[in-house]
Amino acid sequence: MDQVLDRVREGAEGQIDFEGQKLAELIVNISLSLVGAIAFIVGYLQQDIKLALYIALGGSAMVFVAVVPAWPFFKRNPVKWLPVGGGAQVQAANLVVDEKAM
Repeated sequence: MDQVLDRVREGAEGQIDFEGQKLAELIVNISLSLVGAIAFIVGYLQQDIKLALYIALGGSAMVFVAVVPAWPFFKRNPVKWLPVGGGAQVQAANLVVDEKAM
């Protein structure tokens, strides 16, 4: 039971990597543009604003479900962070500022 709760908690946290954020933004931009265009065209052809709004709201809800949860394909490139307190382990690089070595 604890494993199931841990998976639900991990999914609810929404921890995605930077490449996942870029993919999510791309999905949102393309999907909402297509949904808006389809809703406008169908509403114009049918002369029904109510139908256009339903299409736009339904499409927005589908995009929400596709992007907001932290799906596994948004977590494919995790960031490798430096260890905590690794000051002694990290060697200083040879820095040159204004032609003076530091």
